[in-house]
Amino acid sequence: SGAEADSAVDTFIRRLQGVMVARAYVLVDYDIKKELLAQACAMTPGIESPTISELADPAWSAVRAMVSKAEVHGVMDSLYDLGARGILVTDIHACRL
Repeated sequence: SGAEADSAVDTFIRRLQGVMVARAYVLVDYDIKKELLAQACAMTPGIESPTISELADPAWSAVRAMVSKAEVHGVMDSLYDLGARGILVTDIHACRL
């Protein structure tokens, strides 16, 4: 039926958009001292907001955010200069925003 075909087309378009967005972004994870957290998150605001997790050391937090591939090296340098450590970059294969 027409509704099923429209639904299938919508799903296909969403999947293509997800792959296109995924190709433009990477996932950046890093550890940062809590007193520097606000400054670090300003550098990596993510799409909606970064994910912040507690670490075993209460003075530190872990942060995860999507960052534009075009900007990732500069962001990594800025984070490191601020005091972030354990900075990891991971490719994203697909996503839905």
